[in-house]
Amino acid sequence: MNIKTKITLLVITLVAFSCKDSTVEIGNDQESAQGHPSLVLTKQGVKNIRTNLGTIPIFDETLAKAQAEIDFEIEQGFDVPIPKDYSGGYTHETHKKNYILMQKSGALYQILDDEKYAKFVKEMLLEYARLYPTLPIHPKPRSYARGKLFWQCLNDSNWLVYTSQAYDCIYNYLTEEERHTLETDLFRPFANHISIDNPQFFNRVHNHATWGNVAVGMIALVMDDDALLDRALSGVKDDNFNPKVKDNDGGYIRKDGQKIGFYANVNEPFSPDGYFTEGPYYQRYASYPFLIFAQALENKKPDHKVFDYKDGVLLKSVNALLNLSDTDGDFFLLNDAQKGMSYFNASLISSVDIAYHFGENNPELLSIAKKQEEVTLDDAGLAVALGIKEGKEKPFVKKSIELSDGANGDEGGVGILRSNTMELVFKYTGHGLSHGHYDKLSFALFEDGNEVVQDYGMARFVNIEQKGGGNYLKENTTWAKQTIAHNTMVQNEASQFQGKYDIGSKHHSNKYIFSVDNDSLQVASAKEENAYPGTKLHRTMVTIRDSDFHNPYVLDIMKVESEKSNQYDLPFYYLGQIMQTSFEYTKYEVPQILGESDGYQHLYKEAGAIAKGENIKLNWLRNDRFYTYSAVTSNNDEIIMARIGANDPEYNLRHEPNLILRKTGKKDAIFVSAIESHGRYSPVSELAVNAYSNIKSISVVHNSEDYTGIQIVTTKEKTSVFIIANQDNDKEHTHTLKINNNEISWKGPYVLKEID
Repeated sequence: MNIKTKITLLVITLVAFSCKDSTVEIGNDQESAQGHPSLVLTKQGVKNIRTNLGTIPIFDETLAKAQAEIDFEIEQGFDVPIPKDYSGGYTHETHKKNYILMQKSGALYQILDDEKYAKFVKEMLLEYARLYPTLPIHPKPRSYARGKLFWQCLNDSNWLVYTSQAYDCIYNYLTEEERHTLETDLFRPFANHISIDNPQFFNRVHNHATWGNVAVGMIALVMDDDALLDRALSGVKDDNFNPKVKDNDGGYIRKDGQKIGFYANVNEPFSPDGYFTEGPYYQRYASYPFLIFAQALENKKPDHKVFDYKDGVLLKSVNALLNLSDTDGDFFLLNDAQKGMSYFNASLISSVDIAYHFGENNPELLSIAKKQEEVTLDDAGLAVALGIKEGKEKPFVKKSIELSDGANGDEGGVGILRSNTMELVFKYTGHGLSHGHYDKLSFALFEDGNEVVQDYGMARFVNIEQKGGGNYLKENTTWAKQTIAHNTMVQNEASQFQGKYDIGSKHHSNKYIFSVDNDSLQVASAKEENAYPGTKLHRTMVTIRDSDFHNPYVLDIMKVESEKSNQYDLPFYYLGQIMQTSFEYTKYEVPQILGESDGYQHLYKEAGAIAKGENIKLNWLRNDRFYTYSAVTSNNDEIIMARIGANDPEYNLRHEPNLILRKTGKKDAIFVSAIESHGRYSPVSELAVNAYSNIKSISVVHNSEDYTGIQIVTTKEKTSVFIIANQDNDKEHTHTLKINNNEISWKGPYVLKEID
C-alpha cells in the first residue's frame, strides 16, 4: 500500500471518528480524556490534527510512514531482553528501538483512535514493569553512572523521555490498576535510579544531566507529581545540597557553589546568543530534551514561562544551531563531533517544529522543515504543516555570524565568515565542558558544503559495536582532543593547557574583532593568553573578495609573543590529493614517528624540507576543485609533510595528510598564509581550468607590537596591503602607517588598500 492510499484511508477513518461522541472508551471504563494527553500532544491539538488530516501533505506523509512502520512491528511482535550489551549490541539497540516504537504508537493511538496502538504500548510497558524490579545494575562496567536497561544512565534517561510521551498518550486507556503497576514497579523506581541513586550523573551541568533532569521531569508531569518535578527542576538534594540557598532564577545551589537541575543546565551552558558550550554536535543531541521538556512545561505548567527564561534562549538556540551548519546542513566540527551529523537528525526535526510553534512563527524555519520532509506528530508538527501548506515559508539565509560563548556571553565565541560559497569557522571559545578540545584559535574551511581544511572531529564510531562498543576510543584522548590534531598553534610539542581539563576549563580566548559589514572584506580576530604560560597568541582570519580572483580567498595571520624561546608548530589539515609543491622535499622510504606524546605519537613524518625564506606553495585537488596554500617562511623554517596513523594498531584513525610549518628557537614569531579556491577539473572533458594560484607573492611588510602589515601581490601584478592594529580595536580611532613609501591612513582597527 503506497503513502497516498494510506492517507486516503486515514481520512476515511477520521471522518467516521468525527461523528462519534466526545466520550471515548478507555480500558474497561467510560470516562472523558481529561488531563491526557498533555505533554507534546494536547487534547485540543489532537482535535485540530484530526480536523486537518488529508489536507496537510507533510504531516499526512509523516503519519503514513509512522503507521506503516508500527503496523509492521506489531505484526512482528516485540522483545524486552535482559540487558547485557554496550552501544550497538542487540539488547542495547532493542531497548532503544522499543522506546521509539512506543512513542510513535502512542501518538498514532491519539491521532487515529485505533486501540491496537494503545494495546501495543500497554503490553510492552507491562513487560518492562515485570522485568525492571528484577534488574541489577547493568553488567557493563565502563560508565561512571551505570543504568539498568542500558550501560549508562544517559541511555536510561533517553528511554524515559520517550516512554513518558507514550504513557501520556495511553494514560486514559489504562485501568487504574494498570497505571498503579506501571508507576510503582517501573516509572518511580526508574526515575529514582537515574536521580537519587546517581547524583553524580543527575546533578551535573552537562548534556548527560539534561537528559536525566528531563526524563524525571517528563514522567513527573504525566503522573502529576510535583515533588518529582521539583527534583527535575532543582536537582537531587544529596549531602552536598543546601536547601536554604537559592539562586536568582529559583534554582538550588550545592554547597560547593554549583547550580543543579534543569534550569541550571539551561542557564550555564547556553550563551545569550543560544550557543551551547559543548558545540553543535552535542547541542543537537541535547536540543531534544531541552525543547521537548520546555514544550511539555509550556503545555502543562505554563506559569513556568520556560520559553521566556533567559530572554528566550531555548528558542534562540535553534537558530544558532542552524547557523552552525554548512550549506548542506552538516554541523561544523567544534569539540567532540562526528562528521556527517546534520539538521536532518530527528532531534532537529523536533527542535525546528517546536521553535516555530512556540516562537514567533519564523517563516525561515518552515523552509528547513520542508527540506527535512518530516514533522513531529504533535501540536508543533501540525503548526509547521499548516504553515507550509499556506505557503508561508521563506529561505533560511545563513550569513556571517558571531555566536558568543559562556553563560553571560563573555567567554569568547565562534566566528563564521561566509563569502560566496566559502564558509570559514574560527573558534575562540571556552573549553566546552568534558567534550571540549585543546584547540584555541583553530579554524576549518568549507566550500559548497565540502571540507577543504578540516577539523578532525572525534575518535568514535557511534553505535558501531566493533569499535569499542560504539563508545569513545582511547584515541579520542590521545589524538582527537590534542592541539596538534587541529589547525592551531602548538608550542614545544605540548598541547594547550597541558592537555588538562581542570586547567583548560578555567580559561577562554577573547574576541578582538568581528566585522562582516563589508562582504568583500570580512575579519575575525581573537587572542589567547593562557594556553601556554608566558605566551600570547593573536590570530586574525580574513576573507577577501578581489576582482583578480574568481572566488574569495582567506588570509591567515598568527602572531606569537613569548617570554622565552620556543619551538612553534602550525599544522594545516588540507583534504585532497597533492598536485604540486613549490619547494623540494625529501620523501622518506620509512616514515618517521613525529613525537612521543600529545598527539605527535600518532603522526608519521612522510617527507620534509628546510625553507629558504621564500614563499612556499601547496597545490591540491579536492572534489575536482583546485586549491593553493601560500605561506610566508623564514630561513631555516622546517616544512613537515605528515600523515595521521602512527601508533594506531586497530586502524581507529583516518590516515589523512597535513603540512606543518615549524619555527625553532624563537621568542616571537609570525605565521602568515593565504588559502585560495581557484579552479576546476572535469573528469568528463578532462580539462583543468585555472589550476594554478592567483597569488604571486605574500609577505610581511610591517610587524610591530602595534601593527602588522601583509602585502599580497597577484599574478596580474596588483599589490594590496592588509594592516591590522594589534592593540587598538576601536572602530572610531584613526591610524597612519608608512608602507613601502606609501603613507596609509584609515579609520578602525584594520584596512585593505591597493598600493603602487
